[in-house]
Amino acid sequence: MIGFFADNHYGVHPGKVIFEHLPSELQQKIAFFEDDWSDMETPGFAGKYELLILNMIGDTCDVPHPAAAAEKEVRSYLEKGGSMILLHGSGAAFWQWEWWRKIVGFRWVRPNDPDGVEASYHPVKPYMLRKCKSRHLLMDKLQEIELPADEIYAKLEQVSPAHVFMETAIEEGVFPQCFEVITPWGGKLVHFIPGHSPEVTSHPAVIRNICEIINYLENK
Repeated sequence: MIGFFADNHYGVHPGKVIFEHLPSELQQKIAFFEDDWSDMETPGFAGKYELLILNMIGDTCDVPHPAAAAEKEVRSYLEKGGSMILLHGSGAAFWQWEWWRKIVGFRWVRPNDPDGVEASYHPVKPYMLRKCKSRHLLMDKLQEIELPADEIYAKLEQVSPAHVFMETAIEEGVFPQCFEVITPWGGKLVHFIPGHSPEVTSHPAVIRNICEIINYLENK
């Protein structure tokens, strides 16, 4: 079973749009939650799912940050070697937890960052998602995409080693858009950052890439 947790992301519901565009056979394996962290705050959550997908940033969109009970369960899930797909800004899903901020590879830094790091930003413009030169087995599966104008996450802070799969080059610089991090406990965090507007989160190639990442992590 896969747990998929999303926020409404300021009313555009990217997680919900992605979930609704996944193949039906994959949807049947997913428990989807929007603006509701109660499941991850419940004892036993750490052993409930084989994979977690996040499309959320704690304490945004008028939704509280997941509570201390969730921190215990999420940490336990990861300590068991659990893996995650982190969509869009989910490198900041649990930004209030100090240990989380240290393990996610490249993290989205909020303006009120507890560590006092300069905030990330997101220019909005059309962009090309290109594959990097890599021999990772995912490289043959991922598809390059020309995307319409949307948020481009830029100036992320690198906090741990990451293997970058895809990036975009815009006037402001070259920025990673898909990458893998190995957690201290041996699990994998695969970030796929593009995706905010419905035109992007419903894009067939975006959905295809997410499906390939799910398949990769399910068969790791």
